[in-house]
Amino acid sequence: MRKREKIQGIFSVQTLSVIGTGTTKKKTKQTTYWYAEEQKNGVLQVQAVNDNYIPTGPLVAVEMETFLKSYQPEPEIYLDKVLPNIKKLEKSITLGESHRENGESYSAEYEFHKAMSLDEMNVRVNFGLGLTYLERGEFDRADNIFKRLVCLDSCYEPQHKHLFNEFGISLRKNGMLQQALEYYKRAEELVRHDENLQLNIARVHFEMGEIKPCLEHLREALRLNRKLEEACIFLNFLKGKDFIKECTLDQIIEKTGNDKKILDSLIKNSLIALEESKPEKASKPQSIVDELNFL
Repeated sequence: MRKREKIQGIFSVQTLSVIGTGTTKKKTKQTTYWYAEEQKNGVLQVQAVNDNYIPTGPLVAVEMETFLKSYQPEPEIYLDKVLPNIKKLEKSITLGESHRENGESYSAEYEFHKAMSLDEMNVRVNFGLGLTYLERGEFDRADNIFKRLVCLDSCYEPQHKHLFNEFGISLRKNGMLQQALEYYKRAEELVRHDENLQLNIARVHFEMGEIKPCLEHLREALRLNRKLEEACIFLNFLKGKDFIKECTLDQIIEKTGNDKKILDSLIKNSLIALEESKPEKASKPQSIVDELNFL
């Protein structure tokens, strides 16, 4: 018996609604288009198609029985409208990323804007544009992109991890520490048990002069992976700079470390205290932060 091909393509859904009242009441029919792809478990993942015929936004799971009742195949729309526009979008994104990697920021911006005109919620487009603005020092425009990205659950998916990390590091290196922290905290809500994310959060807290939360997240990173080299280096750095007392990995990782008093007892100093001890408050101990730039 020949194996059935999995369902994939563009489908339409028609919904009826009633507008008006009394003698002005009438029924209207609305058609929406969806890109659908059958999964291994037989459930369909569907994604709305925008006005430019680009699949965009969150993925929604639909059971096979419901799908077959409500969704009608639209192969012509896929071939005539969706596929050509997806190719245009991909071309602009690829060109934009290439220009950005080559330091051609204005050409990159042009291509990313072309792509955004097709799909303003595309994760790669928003990351690319945000990184371009950060590299040019245009922090207000970068902040607008950040506010959009922090609301997009899809930017924290595994396929975007490289861009996610690059954007977060760029926020931090450009002094947008509060934004970087909000960005990582949003990721923490969606991504569980990621030692690198915990290390990134620790690093931001350190640069904000907050040793206690820095140590809490560093401890969590080491609990998740006690062999994480960057976390071990960071711990030794904190000890070497006299921010925390001499302690072993086991002291940091063991369950008794959940005791707030024990954690507090490890802390000796803070960046804020160090900063305030200097004659000019504006002279933040940047040299100490600079020493961590290899992480």
